[in-house]
Amino acid sequence: MIFFNALQSILSIVIMIIIGYLLTSKGWLNEEASKIFSKLVCNIALPCLMLVDLMNNFSKDKLIHLGSGLIIPFVSMAAGYFIAILVSKTLKIDDKSAGTFRSMFFVSSSIFVGLPVNLALFGESSVPYVLLYYIANTTFFWTLGVYDISKDGTIGKCSKIFSSATLKRLISPPLMGFILALILIMLNITPPRFVMDTCKYVGGLTTPLSMLFIGITMHSVDFKEVKINKDMIALFIGRFLVSPLLVFLLCLYFPIPPLMKNVFIIQAAMPVMTNTAIVAKSFGANHKYASLMTVTTTLLSILFIPFYMILL
Repeated sequence: MIFFNALQSILSIVIMIIIGYLLTSKGWLNEEASKIFSKLVCNIALPCLMLVDLMNNFSKDKLIHLGSGLIIPFVSMAAGYFIAILVSKTLKIDDKSAGTFRSMFFVSSSIFVGLPVNLALFGESSVPYVLLYYIANTTFFWTLGVYDISKDGTIGKCSKIFSSATLKRLISPPLMGFILALILIMLNITPPRFVMDTCKYVGGLTTPLSMLFIGITMHSVDFKEVKINKDMIALFIGRFLVSPLLVFLLCLYFPIPPLMKNVFIIQAAMPVMTNTAIVAKSFGANHKYASLMTVTTTLLSILFIPFYMILL
């Protein structure tokens, strides 16, 4: 029953992508709609989701108490990033896709897929640990991850990470929503109910719009031309083996509660972060490549989640 509930969480994501694909086939959705979805998710829905999730699941004391557990996701992702750089250079991945590859290699879909999966596997008690991992995950994605993706793109491309252009990109609406939530929590300020309710409803658009966006993009992909290559295999290994293994090894040196360890390992083994394709689109990078990897890793996670549950 536990496995079945976990698989249902993954299948719901896959079904939404299929809906986007089918609606595009019927002409209901198109490239213009994908641009609108991209803007809605990045600028409105995702910041609201971050604000309401953090405010509802963290208090000041809990944030301080759980703060020590941040070392494992932060260190594991930092190590994963350096491994991603080595792998991309060793495999000589195309410069137009190398940055996107690195971003997908070391960060995961910790909220869109990770949250429902962990709820199904471990229940409500896992939520604080899910969000703890999410703090590290979103920090790395909206800094190093976005910077690397931008280097692949043709829109607003920059050559230095420490520049005004990079700073402007990193100070994004999602990151601002994240920072605002942390400030409000630390100051013990609770927004009015109507504000939180609005953020909850608008934030709820994040996952379906992101999945529809991927479905639209996948419609333009010729699957007959898709072939398993070294890039894909390396990415699968990074997502489902390297990342969770790094977390497991760190847990041997930094003792943490069993539930926290299990949640971190599952989070590390999640598919490619769903926002990768949308961010790639916004920078003029290879968003079709990002969408394809998001879909394939999401499908593969159906096999890997039961495998990790057996090990845990």
